[in-house]
Amino acid sequence: MPGFMLHAGANVLCLHAGIAHPTAPNPRVTVGGQPIVTIAAPYTIAGCTFPAMTVGAPPCTTAQFATAALRVTASGQPVLLTDSQATCIPTGTPLTIVAAQPRVRAM
Repeated sequence: MPGFMLHAGANVLCLHAGIAHPTAPNPRVTVGGQPIVTIAAPYTIAGCTFPAMTVGAPPCTTAQFATAALRVTASGQPVLLTDSQATCIPTGTPLTIVAAQPRVRAM
């Protein structure tokens, strides 16, 4: 199903309100003046509020996307879309894409 492409400035959060940023956006392709993100780029998470002290597990620190566009690639890697799915490490919870650019769709 088509979705809007993710760029480096998209609002992406872990379920515990931590802010996720791509580690290596693709600088060769831009949308709205910002580089897009491919499935190859892991995300780092800052400010996760997971209650590590009460549960004993550490908060979300990184995340990796498992799904991406089927037909559109950049530098040989599928681009991430607003409906792409990611898993946070070490908690195993998903990332939530809150806002992305509303102009470029991909499949």
